[in-house]
Amino acid sequence: MIRTERTRRHLSAVLRVVAVAAAYYGAARLGLLREVTVYGAVVTPLWPPTGVALGCLLYLGARAWPGIAVGSLVVVTTLTGTARPATAAVVAGSTLAPLCAYLLMRRAGFRNELDRLRDGIILVFLGGMLPMTISSTTGAGMLVADGKLPFHDFWSVWAAWWAGDVMGVLMVTPVLLVLPRARLPRITDRWAEAGVLLAVAVVGAVIATRSTLSMMYLVFPILIWAALRFQLPGSAPCALLVSVLAIVAGTDGAGPFGGHTIVEVMISLTVLNGAVALTALLLAAVVTEQQNIRHRIEHACEELADVVDQLAPGRSAAAWPSRAEDERGNR
Repeated sequence: MIRTERTRRHLSAVLRVVAVAAAYYGAARLGLLREVTVYGAVVTPLWPPTGVALGCLLYLGARAWPGIAVGSLVVVTTLTGTARPATAAVVAGSTLAPLCAYLLMRRAGFRNELDRLRDGIILVFLGGMLPMTISSTTGAGMLVADGKLPFHDFWSVWAAWWAGDVMGVLMVTPVLLVLPRARLPRITDRWAEAGVLLAVAVVGAVIATRSTLSMMYLVFPILIWAALRFQLPGSAPCALLVSVLAIVAGTDGAGPFGGHTIVEVMISLTVLNGAVALTALLLAAVVTEQQNIRHRIEHACEELADVVDQLAPGRSAAAWPSRAEDERGNR
């Protein structure tokens, strides 16, 4: 029995490593579809594996780190074709950055539900901006040490590497955190509104990222609509959609990105994706937090109404209208 239990634990650990590594590698292949070269270094405006790595850590805990390391090793080896000491340093940086982000977020009291403004701020700063300096410093530093990058170009590559990792966290991790709450829609759900939102998001994002009239601001009313009506399950996918379409347009040199150098395009994409992520994430968190507060107040009122009804039967209905009656009145 003891051997069977031990074997089962070992098998579970191996499967966990394989699953996390496969998810990391698959996300990397998607990210590399739009790779760009900045001063000879290959970077991406959005690096999804970082968001996948942090999402796996938030789901599975720190025990997910071997899978991240294996996935990163496979990706780096595939890109370089060899395994050298510099490869180990890049893999260590790519593993330590999301691991440090996870530890900082847990220490700060982060909740996976992302139902508080505090959680959104923690994800932005302690999950993205601060710890991703580890991976960018390690990656750009190894390029300099290998002689593949002149030292005077270090900060440009560092900034591009850092921005790609941060955007991976801000765009991909919230979508992964929404998945446990996914369910089959019911007949009473807002199918029509969700369908219209999806259509408007696609059309609006295409126009904003492909038009030469600098209409990027069109995406923000769509994100506000998604956050106000559908909270994070609506705003996170919309933000990811806008980011992907903007990256495609930027790497193609289309629309507002035409006629600019790759460094200028990277800066524009970083600013746009950062503004999109912050709008979608923080507004959805604020709306969800306010709704939760309202529900708690309503629940407290219902409990108080029950107490009043026990003390003075028949009088609580007039003093404390039910939630259903209140909702019918609001309609």
